[in-house]
Amino acid sequence: MGPLALGLCLLETTGCAPQSPRTASQAQAPGIAPGLARVWVLRQSDPQNGNVEAAAPMVFANGAPVGRSPADTVFYRDFAAGTYTFTVEPYGGLPTGQADTVSLAAGTQNYLQVQWIASWQFGYPEATWSDKPNTFGVLTMSPELARDYIATMTYLGQS
Repeated sequence: MGPLALGLCLLETTGCAPQSPRTASQAQAPGIAPGLARVWVLRQSDPQNGNVEAAAPMVFANGAPVGRSPADTVFYRDFAAGTYTFTVEPYGGLPTGQADTVSLAAGTQNYLQVQWIASWQFGYPEATWSDKPNTFGVLTMSPELARDYIATMTYLGQS
């Protein structure tokens, strides 16, 4: 096969390759409406998540569903200014009571990270992976660190 034919084959093959997921950029999101604050919810992909990697837990604000958080994704939701308690659906029936209370000021952007937490940190006995020893928590994240991660994640838009 000649170099031209080989190049055309490679071009055709790469054209059929799966497209990479849409990466996130805060510039993609519309501006924040007056009186509202924006909350970005991130969940990194982490091989140490073990059995929770495939889960997409629901995030809640004051008990109301906000959106699901699959691994390696980011989404946002705008809220009226005020104080909100954020929680995340536990994994494997291991409720932790873990919550993060955040005061949202109008016009601000805030960042929360959903991450796995070893259940022994909440008083459950250590177990094997088949016993679902992990659960989820939601924690405030620094804006600088969050912005770096957002650029590498799949963007889900507004929940």
